[in-house]
Amino acid sequence: MTTQIDFNDRMLSLGLARVAEQAAIASADWIGRGDEKAADQAAVNAMRDQLNKLDIQGTVVIGEGERDEAPMLYIGEEVGNGEGPEVDIALDPLEGTTLTAKDMPNALTVIAMGPRGSMLHAPDVYMDKLAIGPGYKTGVVTLDMSPMDRVNALAAAKGCSTDDITVCILERPRHEEMIAEVRQTGAAIRLITDGDVAGVMHCAEPDLTGIDMYMGSGGAPEGVLAAAALKCMGGQMFGRLLFRNDDEKGRAAKAGITNLDRVYTRDDLVTEHVIFAATGVTNGSLVAGIKREVGYLTTETILMRSKTGSVRRMTYRNPTS
Repeated sequence: MTTQIDFNDRMLSLGLARVAEQAAIASADWIGRGDEKAADQAAVNAMRDQLNKLDIQGTVVIGEGERDEAPMLYIGEEVGNGEGPEVDIALDPLEGTTLTAKDMPNALTVIAMGPRGSMLHAPDVYMDKLAIGPGYKTGVVTLDMSPMDRVNALAAAKGCSTDDITVCILERPRHEEMIAEVRQTGAAIRLITDGDVAGVMHCAEPDLTGIDMYMGSGGAPEGVLAAAALKCMGGQMFGRLLFRNDDEKGRAAKAGITNLDRVYTRDDLVTEHVIFAATGVTNGSLVAGIKREVGYLTTETILMRSKTGSVRRMTYRNPTS
């Protein structure tokens, strides 16, 4: 009979930070070089190498894609040295490959870890997302509200004018009507070209980032990663899977999802306590990007534990020779 090893989030957290740091450092040579694939591959290789040094029996539940589509860190891949607790891992080795290639803000390496069965095995489909920061009563905004109603409700809850609300939205043609409706309220919009995990995380620290709310559709796997971050930082998140065809519905069925219309809360997406780490690749509102000096690379990492609500920011000065 095998003895279950407890998930010791405190002991594993610094190891997880190193995983994120090394992935960022590996991608540093590709910042601004215009090669998205090379930047992503460098981050993937480094993240996988570091994960396999950890005392875990890990399974990638949110990864680079299905096994036949992803050469490394695919969904279902086993990582770790096999000697520790059984854990679920959600990761994006380089969230913002285009941002990295073009040296634009908010590219991150992102990873979350929790006990086995703690994260939704989200299929590779779109998810309609809505997120706000901490300090509001449950349900002050919902996915069933119109964009205009969400802005009005959040402003009322915050005790301010809608002119004082800033909404983060992914800049895509599918969001044009949403953007127009939000602007009718007088709210400001911060459009992002990529990186909606960072977009959701911005809501948790509005005093630092200036973002009050995130809305719009993006990848469902990234939604789980974002929920893991908010579980540590505080805040509300809602998500509903979106399906464009029967093939995508089949992916959901393969993942064990039967209710295709379900609205998931943050704690539905991530059901138990997790740890989360993100390292800046390019400069952003959450963490600084990689700073290059003669003989050194310096990174900034945000490391969080949902069990304690701790948020730690760490600077790592790494010799390059």
